[in-house]
Amino acid sequence: MKNWFDKLFKSPTESLFIQFFRYGFVGGIAFLVDYGAMVMLTEIIGLHYLLSATISFILGLATNYLLSISWVFNQHKIANRWIEFLVFALIGIIGLGLNDSIMFLCTGRCGIHYTLSKIIATAIVFFWNFFARKIILFKQNQSKRT
Repeated sequence: MKNWFDKLFKSPTESLFIQFFRYGFVGGIAFLVDYGAMVMLTEIIGLHYLLSATISFILGLATNYLLSISWVFNQHKIANRWIEFLVFALIGIIGLGLNDSIMFLCTGRCGIHYTLSKIIATAIVFFWNFFARKIILFKQNQSKRT
């Protein structure tokens, strides 16, 4: 049991399954930052829900990047961390466009409450972000697929 726990949570890994699991965990933390900030900015500060969603998305992006490079993905295709972050952010900006578009369609056009729209958008953007980042930024060690 401890060996499985170590593989899942502690040991560096190239396993797509474990990386996806960890990315889901990291995504959950980033979502809490993103969602919490969005609700606070909208409900307490009074910003428009799309502006709040954009600002909170950036906070979630930074959280996701820091946790992803330290825990999820072990091998980097880009040696320069600044360039890596810029590519990570570019993928995130595309995700932000998807996020805001989905939220606008769900809330602005279909009348769904913005908090539910955010959950729908997050679920869709999660898959875009994981696979785009995995393919573009992080190497898959061909000899260690476990």
